[in-house]
Amino acid sequence: MPTAVTPRLTDPPKARAFIARDLKSLGFDAVGIAPADRIDRAATGLDRFLDAGWHGTMGWMADTRERRADPQTLWPDARSVIMAAMNYGPGDAYDPLAALGQTDRATISCYAHNRDYHDVIKGKLKQAAGRFAARTGAGVKVFVDTAPVMEKPLAEKAGLGWQGKHTNLVSRDLGSWFFLGAIFTDMALPADRPETDHCGSCRACLDVCPTDAFPAPYRLDARRCISYLTIEHKGPVPYAFRKAIGNRIYGCDDCLAVCPWNKFAGAAREAKLQSRDDMRSPPLEELLILDDAAFRARFAGSPVKRIGRARFVRNCLIAAGNSGRPALIPLVIALLDDAEPMVRGAAVWALAQLAPNRFAREKAARFSAEADRDVAVEWNNAGATDGD
Repeated sequence: MPTAVTPRLTDPPKARAFIARDLKSLGFDAVGIAPADRIDRAATGLDRFLDAGWHGTMGWMADTRERRADPQTLWPDARSVIMAAMNYGPGDAYDPLAALGQTDRATISCYAHNRDYHDVIKGKLKQAAGRFAARTGAGVKVFVDTAPVMEKPLAEKAGLGWQGKHTNLVSRDLGSWFFLGAIFTDMALPADRPETDHCGSCRACLDVCPTDAFPAPYRLDARRCISYLTIEHKGPVPYAFRKAIGNRIYGCDDCLAVCPWNKFAGAAREAKLQSRDDMRSPPLEELLILDDAAFRARFAGSPVKRIGRARFVRNCLIAAGNSGRPALIPLVIALLDDAEPMVRGAAVWALAQLAPNRFAREKAARFSAEADRDVAVEWNNAGATDGD
């Protein structure tokens, strides 16, 4: 007998229902549709952000400025953008604010507690997009945070949430612990109503920021943001922010963790995004001894791996300097001989915070032989605190 042929799904409302069901079956928690039109308000905000220099060293944002506000600059045939959200919330397993008090341990942003979300989300979106294309005959393209796509404004247009005063997306159902992904299609689908702002007079996210990274509500100066400083910034961390970083070695969750809307957020359902035990407040003494091979092995498949061992250990040394833990002093001293200047410089600062007398002795023995300018600056400028 001939094989039955599945009829082509050409009705836009039915096609929309099909992709929404499929994405939900793959573990996405919310799905919305936005028209693939220019986002003028987002473009204005982006211009203000870039013109103020708030993007810091993220030059790629300025390079792609013209393409970010209009999905059709990426794909002229795009008619609709299917936005999907997947929860990565820690639930009751981890309290990122309480973890800041464990000074002998490091804190890693919740989104990085398991597998790299780019791989997880993109794989699922590709599955759904492929089935959608097969059923409808429509063209599709998948994007997850690796192309000049303004996911948050598009998700707001698709009704998934609103950009809060901390500039992150907030949902009345999911809080703000979720990832976003986009499927562009050349099929015009019924669009959702944009979400409206529900922050009201609350300013918890603004007030909790340890580095005052918000010049005003809905404005972020990334150069002051701990997530930027620990992940994107490639050189020595500016002195002004080192104490405020505390034990945060990869990202910062403070402005998300205090948001009242997160009382509605549950724990991640996707196993690859659930918080792993070894990523919740790992001991600094374990991290400071990682060489390149050990770093790569420990963080294989994790977003942490992308910053590389030198930046990672730099961050751990800042946390060590803030820890007040004499037990970490031998590990810090060992890193004064590290091959990476960025690591040596951070070790100099950490030692000055933990043991100023030992710092003075090590400076006398090492300073004249230091060939790297940045490390020499650290030896000259590192401040002393009480210690042995």
